[in-house]
Amino acid sequence: MNEQAKLKKATYHLYTFLVSKMIGSLGSHVYSFGISMYILSLTGSSLSFAFNIILSYLPRTIMAPIAGILGDRMSRKKLVLGGQAGVILTVATLLLYTQQFGLSLAAIYTATVFNSIFSTFTSVAFSASIANLVDETRIQKAMSFNQLAFSVSGIGGPIFGGMLFGFVSMEIFLSIFIIASIITLTLEATMNFQLYKKQQATTDSQKETMFESFKAGFRYVNKKPVIKAILWTALWLNLFFTSVNVGHNFILLTLLQIDPKLIGIIEAGGAIGVFITSIYFASRSTVKFPLLLVKRSTFLMALLVIFVGLPLFFDFSSMMNFIYYFIIMFIFGGLGVITNTPIGVMMQTTIDEEYRGRVFGIVEMMAMSAMPIGTLAYGFLYDFVPAQYILLVSGLILILIVILLLRTSIIEMAHPELKKANAEPVIE
Repeated sequence: MNEQAKLKKATYHLYTFLVSKMIGSLGSHVYSFGISMYILSLTGSSLSFAFNIILSYLPRTIMAPIAGILGDRMSRKKLVLGGQAGVILTVATLLLYTQQFGLSLAAIYTATVFNSIFSTFTSVAFSASIANLVDETRIQKAMSFNQLAFSVSGIGGPIFGGMLFGFVSMEIFLSIFIIASIITLTLEATMNFQLYKKQQATTDSQKETMFESFKAGFRYVNKKPVIKAILWTALWLNLFFTSVNVGHNFILLTLLQIDPKLIGIIEAGGAIGVFITSIYFASRSTVKFPLLLVKRSTFLMALLVIFVGLPLFFDFSSMMNFIYYFIIMFIFGGLGVITNTPIGVMMQTTIDEEYRGRVFGIVEMMAMSAMPIGTLAYGFLYDFVPAQYILLVSGLILILIVILLLRTSIIEMAHPELKKANAEPVIE
């Protein structure tokens, strides 16, 4: 295939990728909303709801390294499509079970586990394939499209789900997810996952055992100080940012007693921030010094954690609280894109082809492992410690993490030209 034909196919990939992710994640958000509301209405227990969330985290933590190893050994397209087919089969089985016996908590939990397992193979393999799907100059656009798809579904999914819940049966929610997943599978099946695939230097990984391959992935990361710093930063950020994930609604609903309808609008503020920032990144050239930008954005996010607790020290009006938290969530959403997009581009372009699957598997494992730990820890803390002090301490710890793990020596290692210039250039 000549270069012009490859560029044309890469353009097709970009927009197919956007549409497939948007449809798939919209269906997923509608399904998640319906299942969440069903669990809460059935049990009236937040613990049952939290248990379902933990069941979605744990399989991803365990299976991500395995998905990464397989992604370096076999066709990533087969893993993506196989994982998507597994998700469809899981929800279709849940639908048949519901029609025969009625929907039960045990059936939901079982489906959550299998969904999490299959979606891990899809997400890890797809993440490791982006650099093979599009040309290097448009990797940032592809990463931005990914964020854009999730932001649109994040806004539309709960709204659509809220309109349906209480008026249609759970079978309709399951059917919507199945139809969306089938469309996603069909679109992804048309993509060439080897369009820009580089020839691997060795094939030793094919002869290794799974455990040896897993260790080889960690050895590779250890030899790359910049990637290692990114991984550890992601782990600790995910752990301490859980303070906001767990405490945000608790603060808004219980402590500040904001109207639930306004809380929904506040939550949408984050998705709007993601949407606007994703469009900006999709339309601009690749960031020149991505890790430097990431350091600045994560530092600002750490400050925002402290700001989340600020109204608890003062006596704001309900409307003032609403406006304040909408702005906070909007900025959080935007900074999330500013952090994730350059990091994604950097990892796609700097990690060797034969290790990309394992590294992305390790990233997924480390990121996911922090979430259930943080959820349990902060869930306990918010019952005994004033929320504003939890957020203040968590924010200060996050600032320290950013300063230590993304220190100047690591930034200069990632961008040697900064050291040569002996100054930080302005990012345009």
